[in-house]
This record gives sequence, C-alpha cells and structure tokens, in this order.
Amino acid sequence: MEATTTLRRPRPAPITVTDNAARRIAEIIAKAPQPAAGVRLTTPKRGCSGLAYSLDYVTEAKPGDEAVTTEGGTLFIDGGSLMYLIGSRMDWKEDDFAAGFVFENPNSKGSCGCGESFTV
Repeated sequence: MEATTTLRRPRPAPITVTDNAARRIAEIIAKAPQPAAGVRLTTPKRGCSGLAYSLDYVTEAKPGDEAVTTEGGTLFIDGGSLMYLIGSRMDWKEDDFAAGFVFENPNSKGSCGCGESFTV
C-alpha cells in the first residue's frame, strides 16, 4: 500500500496586521534592549471589563504561541489569548493627542469607557 501525501492550504493568520501596525512592530523590535525575535500579544486579565491587550518583547517563542509573520517582524500570539483574538484587526493610529495600537475585535462584547479593556 502506497502512502499518499495530502497538501494542505496554508492556514490564514488569526489576526490581520495593517501596514501601519507592521511598521510600528519593526520600530519596537529595532529598539529592543536585547536581540528580539519579535513581539508577543497577550490578553491579560486587567481593567474594568476584564481583558486588555498587552505587547512585550520576545527573545524566543513559547510553546503554544501562534506566529504571525508581518513585514515588520514576527508577532507571537499567546496560545491562551488566541481564542479571544481570532478575526481581529490590529492597527497603529497616531494623531496630535495619542498614539497606540488599535484593535477591531469581532469577539469583543463590550469595553470599558476609557477603552483600555474589553470583555468577550
């Protein structure tokens, strides 16, 4: 009996990273205090609504991380946070008053008044 090989199409990235966000990721990685493999996105329990978005430098991937390759470098998504982020869009917005990553998350059922945390 011959073994057959089934080719699978590549799985789509769990989140979409805009060009602005990818450029900002590149800037963050370039300014890392030590060589960085990328940045990790997590959703720690925090704030009025329960969960928040957090980015940190990564020197190596952790087991369970989902790697998203962007033009600016690798975005690692924490395995425990992945289910809250699938289908999200990550952007970088900057104006005269504020600058930061902005998430459009279809899984979010609500957020606090200041926009720092969300609930699913």
